[in-house]
Amino acid sequence: MIVVVDYGMGNLRSVSNALETLGASVTVSGDPAELARAQKLILPGVGAFPAAMRELTMRGLVEPVKVAIAAGRPYLGICLGLQLLFDRSDEAGGAEGLSVLPGIVNRFQSMAAPGALKLRVPHMGWNQVTRGQRSKVRGQECPLLRDIPEGSFVYFVHSYYAQPDDRSIVALETAYGVQFPAMVWRDNLYATQFHPEKSQAVGLQLLKNFVDL
Repeated sequence: MIVVVDYGMGNLRSVSNALETLGASVTVSGDPAELARAQKLILPGVGAFPAAMRELTMRGLVEPVKVAIAAGRPYLGICLGLQLLFDRSDEAGGAEGLSVLPGIVNRFQSMAAPGALKLRVPHMGWNQVTRGQRSKVRGQECPLLRDIPEGSFVYFVHSYYAQPDDRSIVALETAYGVQFPAMVWRDNLYATQFHPEKSQAVGLQLLKNFVDL
């Protein structure tokens, strides 16, 4: 069973609907005991990093999420669910994250460099992604990238981006003023900055690959 983590924020229904379309057994839950029993976890998210961490903490969901990842159960973070994995975000004065992955989360600058085109923030729309260092390990492709062509376009909506200390976890990357991770992968942990549930055929293929793990 896949549990989509309900912490009062995020596009839970669109994610669960996409998974059900693929024939997956899905439960949307904010019950720590149900998270502890889940075979796989998905942590989606739309909203502010500090508010998300407050909700996860108040609902007793921080430890079940971290325990599931440490135990080797497949985890998929989506958008804010990727950012929360890192140590800290500078959003709204700053907040501590889950510290599963070392690194920070920063806001896009409206001006990327002197003389550069002014960037709209949030970054919203379709961007092309390319394979990063972590797209393969010992010659084996990242399982979630199976049957996803190089140079695919996926859908983003975000004002902040992750800066991992270890760039070798980057499975997909893209650019919006700066180069940033579109997807990270480490062992059983997968997370996308883009929204697979909004990324049409490419996104459904990625979700199918997660279901099939």
